[in-house]
Amino acid sequence: MNNSKSSAPKMIARLALIGALSASTMALGVVSPALQMKSASAEPVRLEAPQVPGFADVVEAVSPAVVSVRVEAGVELATQRRQRRDFRFDRRFFEDEGRDPFFRDHRQNRQEGQRRSQRRHNKKKHRRFGMSQGSGFFVSEDGYIVTNNHVIRNGSKITVVMHDGTELEATLVGSDKRTDLAVLKVKSDKKFTYVEFDDKNPRIGEWVVAVGNPFGLGGTVTAGIVSANGRQISASRYDDFIQIDAAVNRGNSGGPTFNLAGRVVGVNTAIFSPSGGNVGIAFAIPASTASSIVEDLMDDGKVMRGWLGVGIQRVNKDIAESIGLEEAKGAIVTNTADDSPAQSAGIKPGDVIIAVNGEKIKGPRALARQIGKIAPDSDTKITLWSDGESKEVTLKLGTLNENAINQHSGQYKVMKGAQRLGLELRPSRDGNGVEVVDVVPDSRAEKRGIRTGDNILSINGEQVSSPEQVISILKQVKKLDRKSVLLQIERNGDSQFIAIPLRRG
Repeated sequence: MNNSKSSAPKMIARLALIGALSASTMALGVVSPALQMKSASAEPVRLEAPQVPGFADVVEAVSPAVVSVRVEAGVELATQRRQRRDFRFDRRFFEDEGRDPFFRDHRQNRQEGQRRSQRRHNKKKHRRFGMSQGSGFFVSEDGYIVTNNHVIRNGSKITVVMHDGTELEATLVGSDKRTDLAVLKVKSDKKFTYVEFDDKNPRIGEWVVAVGNPFGLGGTVTAGIVSANGRQISASRYDDFIQIDAAVNRGNSGGPTFNLAGRVVGVNTAIFSPSGGNVGIAFAIPASTASSIVEDLMDDGKVMRGWLGVGIQRVNKDIAESIGLEEAKGAIVTNTADDSPAQSAGIKPGDVIIAVNGEKIKGPRALARQIGKIAPDSDTKITLWSDGESKEVTLKLGTLNENAINQHSGQYKVMKGAQRLGLELRPSRDGNGVEVVDVVPDSRAEKRGIRTGDNILSINGEQVSSPEQVISILKQVKKLDRKSVLLQIERNGDSQFIAIPLRRG
């Protein structure tokens, strides 16, 4: 009893001490492990995103307007392999039957039946359907879709797959082989999300986003920059591609390339790829070209282009110097088509077209693109360098079609020269020009591409009909202190101009 009474005050004192120590420990911010485990709670990691631009907003806005294009192309196949297989089987069966006279008569009947069956087989064709895939995008709320011509070419059935997986059958409104563009149409009661073309070409270095259907994977987004403008890849005379480094692969054809404002700056059309996959070089039809073509196709399913009716060639430094032109720009006329607008306006071989409606022409492709943009029957002002001076003619363009295209037009490679002219000439048999009988080896004429059998039609714009006339013109050119002379050459029905340096001294 006494012991318990005496120990009570000690216990109270100990508890008071522990309480004081705990209070002081908590005040110092030190918590025992046991208390820490009971009070702590897990929190998710939260970091403030860095303030850098991204593509998510653009992608979210434009993706519903981009579709995958699935094309079934029917290919008729002869059934010869199946016929041969059936015939071999029947022949073995008949040979076994031939052991018995009864089967001989039966074999004759069977053979006749086989021949009738084979004739019916020859009339039938099996259709094997190949599948190709590409991309496209809506350009109107009522269902017009842009894609590439090569995506839908020879298609027997076209299906578009929307962003949400909805499949719709599409019909071909029209296509343009020259720019590789096509317009499709789907029917639906709903209004579609659509995008618009930008009204100006992007600058080199601008961010772009490509959306499409690579390798049939469906909606896929890649990003990059504009690597170059005005690329020519020998796809057509209207080459004027935007080069981008966004990943573009097979199946992206016909899909859009967007700027960060969500406007279409190009239609993905081709890639440069030794391996068949993306290597960072892709080409898109610029919006400035695609928008007008698409508008024409939506209007009546075809594209109407202006036609001038000239064969043209690049102007190099030698040609420019020989005709007194300050810059090696423009397109020199090699020939004019009969009854063409150019011929009617007095444009002749040797004239250089340096501007159309006031817009300067850098070369043959620029001229083809500029004329192609102008509607037929439009009054068009052509600025020429002719006979050593600048002049203008106004004419009405014709309508470009396959029959109107002058097959003799195009660019001709002009070889680099040497130090001698070296030509042996004689009058042409038909009296039109002077024939080249021989070309001295290593002469300037040979190095410039003159060949035996070529017919020289004119020199510096003056028609020639005899070797003496050629020599006389060369002397006059030399007196003018010209460094080169311009020869109009006819070869295999084609006409071209070749500038040959004159020997100094």
